[in-house]
Amino acid sequence: MTDLFAKIKEVTELDAIAGYEHPVRDFLRHKITPLVDRVETDGLGGIFGIKESKTENAPRILVAAHMDEVGFMVSHINANGSLGVVGIGGWNSLVVSSQRFTLYTRQGQAIPLISGSVPPHFLRSGNGASQLPSVDDIIFDAGFSDKAEAESFGVTPGDIIVPQTETILTANKKNVISKAWDNRYGILMVTELLENLKDHTLDNTLIAGANVQEEVGLRGAHASAGTFDPELFFAVDCSPAGDINGNQGAIGDGTLIRFYDPGHIMLKDMRDFLLTTAEEAGVKYQYYCGKGGTDAGAAHLQNGGIPSTTIGVCARYIHSHQSLYAMDDFLQAQAFLQAIVKKLDRSTVDLIKNY
Repeated sequence: MTDLFAKIKEVTELDAIAGYEHPVRDFLRHKITPLVDRVETDGLGGIFGIKESKTENAPRILVAAHMDEVGFMVSHINANGSLGVVGIGGWNSLVVSSQRFTLYTRQGQAIPLISGSVPPHFLRSGNGASQLPSVDDIIFDAGFSDKAEAESFGVTPGDIIVPQTETILTANKKNVISKAWDNRYGILMVTELLENLKDHTLDNTLIAGANVQEEVGLRGAHASAGTFDPELFFAVDCSPAGDINGNQGAIGDGTLIRFYDPGHIMLKDMRDFLLTTAEEAGVKYQYYCGKGGTDAGAAHLQNGGIPSTTIGVCARYIHSHQSLYAMDDFLQAQAFLQAIVKKLDRSTVDLIKNY
């Protein structure tokens, strides 16, 4: 597990929000280039390694993570030097206040700052009650004395703000606490998949990489599905665990069979294929009814319709500074994804698409 934790730490401590995915894209390009026949990008910046099949009429399979994490963008600089922001991706305002962040200027300078909060001393009128602010109303503070000083450090509207955390192991050495497992999980899934298949001959042309801008509306999946025209699409993404609150999604219980979410219903033949493959491979899995979406929701509507699904894990407290998740779930998901890709020959894909 020590080697796996080191890999998790490397990917989760990268900083990249929607529209500014270049640190993760550069990481992926470096990792996957030696493992595939060629690397290509789509028009929005999604990056994919292509492993061509020598089999005649081989199906095209797209496996896609997403590079972006949730964060913020500077909307304006106030006269007193504090910063107004707009949320990039979904945030619960309860987890934003009084946290450390890093602001990146156009010149690439990293500036420490914190999100503001209201001390209880200022809330004593009305029995200390306060209306919860919206995310976009929360002020960010880098300690600048005024707007001019902030500008002298290169701060401008449009600069990005990313959670500042350290990735650590829990005391039992089974779980990890970090930011951005949604979706650096998927990034690591792609690199490990290609590493394990580098000497394996496939009966499909595998296109594996990552989309941009998933957290702001599944935008990158539209571009990659249109560009690479796969017959099947597999998102690799992390979902919120509900085990603490008595809901579906328990860390340590394996990969997810995500049969439904508001933007995607798994097709019957895809479901049958996934369950059969998991059982044959001895993969630990759990059923999951999603409350949010993944790139499968966008991809399955492209190019006349692409059968799609999500190969995922769950983590507690996602879209915050500190999510908590099980390393074994990653291993189960990786074994599942490898088993899936190895089985996808022409006859199997045709069975999944047999309407």
